[in-house]
Amino acid sequence: MRRRCVRETLVYLTSAIIVLNCCCMVAAEAVTCSGIVPMVYRNDKISITDFGGVGDGRRLNTKAFEEAIYRIKHLKRRGGTLLYIPPGVYLTESFNLTSRMTLYLARGAVIKATQRTENWPLIAPLPSYGRGRERPGGRYMSFIHGEGLHDVIITGENGTIDGQGGVWWNMWRKRTLRFTRPNLIEFKDSKHIIISNVIFKNSAFWNIHPVYCSHVVIRHVTILAPHDSPNTDGIDPDSSSHVCIEDSFISTGDDLVAVKSGWDEYGIKYGRPSSDITIRRIVGSSPFAGIAVGSETSGSVYNVLAEHITLKNMGVGIHLKTNIGRGGIIKNITISDVYMVNVRKGIKIAADVGDHPDENYNPNALPVLKQVRIRNVRGKKVQQAGLIIGLKNSPFTDVCLSNINLYGYPRPRYVPWKCSYVRGGAIQVRPSPCSNLIHSGSCPN
Repeated sequence: MRRRCVRETLVYLTSAIIVLNCCCMVAAEAVTCSGIVPMVYRNDKISITDFGGVGDGRRLNTKAFEEAIYRIKHLKRRGGTLLYIPPGVYLTESFNLTSRMTLYLARGAVIKATQRTENWPLIAPLPSYGRGRERPGGRYMSFIHGEGLHDVIITGENGTIDGQGGVWWNMWRKRTLRFTRPNLIEFKDSKHIIISNVIFKNSAFWNIHPVYCSHVVIRHVTILAPHDSPNTDGIDPDSSSHVCIEDSFISTGDDLVAVKSGWDEYGIKYGRPSSDITIRRIVGSSPFAGIAVGSETSGSVYNVLAEHITLKNMGVGIHLKTNIGRGGIIKNITISDVYMVNVRKGIKIAADVGDHPDENYNPNALPVLKQVRIRNVRGKKVQQAGLIIGLKNSPFTDVCLSNINLYGYPRPRYVPWKCSYVRGGAIQVRPSPCSNLIHSGSCPN
């Protein structure tokens, strides 16, 4: 098992390096959204070794990280401070970042989470979720955490942040979790955040989670977790706005990118949407979805653009998902220029996905999905081209598919499109989609 995991990791890393090199060459000339948060170069620099940090992979460096970040927070150098992590393996417990800082990982630097979970700090549940996503009550704090911050950068020379999530995955499998597992990185109520040129691996739960944030740039990152690791989503913008995700390689055990906005009655009450999110030039693999919206969409999701996406060995290529009790509006979603290979379902849009936080959700809180554009999609070895399942009392409307070719398997393995309670249009879609789309409307030019 150990040899297989090492071999898979080497394959993933090799693929990621090739992809990121290609992305870097493309991005030099291509359109980018990264200008929403300009890169800041700090004149004041300190090293974790100045505070007793030792990169031997054995000694615990929690105190060194806490003292270094305390120094940045309280000295308040003009222009902020860069915390340098030199080559080595720095074992640590979870820690908090501060505003106007850069966490810089040199090539060969690894910040590694301790596997001792008994002292892991607990924090309050997110108000838009009402409880931990997995368990009632609070949740374990993310490995690297930031709350109420501004002007924070995590970058470097493709150093690694390793969550050592195996111990948490085993607790999940054995059903011994007391609270919801920690994310690898979470920024909450923060703005002007950049995450770039870092490898993230083996998160206990979701990898990168900006929640209640604005102006976030995530690009040139590699995110790795075994395909059987539970709920290891790559990047989950959650009730956040003006988010740019570009030029990255993601291979995990759950959705590569999933846009969220709160869970049932709690998300409806909190009422903060995700909006103005760009996802561009992502390459990846997962047994779940490549590009997803939901299923937690109770605060609504608006204005999402995903383009130039390459997917291999996927459960679902494109997945827009919600459920009765969610409420919320999913509107103005554009997904284009997607290539997928060896996929179970190419396109899935459904209102019967996901669980509920408790029995107090409102079954009359029906989601609304409209103004969806999916175009220029190509696929090979796609078992089912598409499935679109709306609700009788809240049908999906203005769903437009154009220039899509998702042939893949000869009969009997091929499964035709399946649709219900949807109105929209289809132009140049092969195999031929549902009659609901062919006869119920037309696509705008």
